Amino acid sequence: MPPIEIAAQIIGVFAMAFNIWSYQQKKQRFIIALQLLGSTLFTAHFFMLGAYMGGLLNAVGIVRAIVFLYKDKLKSDHILWLILFICVYLASYVFTFTVLGKAWNFPNAVVEILPVIGMTATTFAFRAKTAKTTRLLGLISSPSWLIYNIVNLSIGAICCEVFSLISIIVGWIRFDRKKRGFENHE
Repeated sequence: MPPIEIAAQIIGVFAMAFNIWSYQQKKQRFIIALQLLGSTLFTAHFFMLGAYMGGLLNAVGIVRAIVFLYKDKLKSDHILWLILFICVYLASYVFTFTVLGKAWNFPNAVVEILPVIGMTATTFAFRAKTAKTTRLLGLISSPSWLIYNIVNLSIGAICCEVFSLISIIVGWIRFDRKKRGFENHE
């Protein structure tokens, strides 16, 4: 493995740590802040691996996280932000095949759309009013990214999505599921 790929994988592991830790936060703001740090590292990671769609979308993810961290000032609940981000995700998809020269064929078209689906789900999650909804939308985002990461052999990102899925489920159990008392079970 060339040194650039080794460095990319190490950066990916650090990015993974921030993303996994994010789902254990009680407040949505902290989930978003930690994912901002993860996106920053994953941007470098994916570009270093030559997985340009992942790099582009994580770069957009940095901006998206900042917008949603400052919800009140930037009025991120306005529908125009949602439309803008989805348009940028789709433009990144086209950019990957046109400007960046990714070969256009059916397998590539499918693989490269998966992170667009993931980013869209996460954007809806950031617009959500509760951490519970944010975690549930992670169940769309993580599997989409997981497949993309497997195809691009991104070790840190693969582990990130596996652990994120586990973390989402643990977070759901800790914070979201209805507690059932034993008094009803005789």
